[in-house]
Amino acid sequence: MQEYITVTGIVLKQTPVGEYDRHISLLTSERGKVSAFARGARRPGSRLAAGTNPFAFGSFRLYEGRSSYTLTESDIRNYFGELRTDYIGACYGMYFAEVADYYTRENNDEREMMKLFYQSLRALCAPSLANPLVRCIFECRAMAVNGEFPMTFSREAPVLPGDESLDDSTAYTLQYIASSPVEKLYTFTVTEAVLGQLQDVAARYMKHFIGRNFKSLEVLQTLC
Repeated sequence: MQEYITVTGIVLKQTPVGEYDRHISLLTSERGKVSAFARGARRPGSRLAAGTNPFAFGSFRLYEGRSSYTLTESDIRNYFGELRTDYIGACYGMYFAEVADYYTRENNDEREMMKLFYQSLRALCAPSLANPLVRCIFECRAMAVNGEFPMTFSREAPVLPGDESLDDSTAYTLQYIASSPVEKLYTFTVTEAVLGQLQDVAARYMKHFIGRNFKSLEVLQTLC
């Protein structure tokens, strides 16, 4: 007897398989990160095509096999269409997807990371928010979700060896990023001076705790 599950999730990446199929990585509320095959998703007019595009968010009905999942249908609520015409914004989104893919696992509780990824894509679509600030917020909060980022900052108490003292505004901003509800993360802007310090902190922590190259970031760095 076939067993089906319905999950709420967002597509992190998709890979062509064979002549007509796709393999997708989904970040879900119920099962953490899962992989699924979408049979015939690359055929013209396939009803599965829309649900296999990166950043597609909605409900996904999966057939649970012995060793893998198969996508049977999807109900997509947000495609983040703005990023289809914003190449640089899309590159930021792909970088966020790579970081989320690196951190998440199947059957883990990944709801916070999923909400962070979703809200970060929304922020990339907001003209009032600068992409470099969105990136800093995403990086710092992603590390905080995984327990690799301090919950409090002060200008007198650097955490990593060699940390420089921070302006009060920067220390407050970092604490806000680490501890505020995800839905309220992208509700502020900062001065250029504070943004510079945020970028330095995020870069140091990403190097210290992750220490790996992301392909999409390499592409992004050639564009910005």
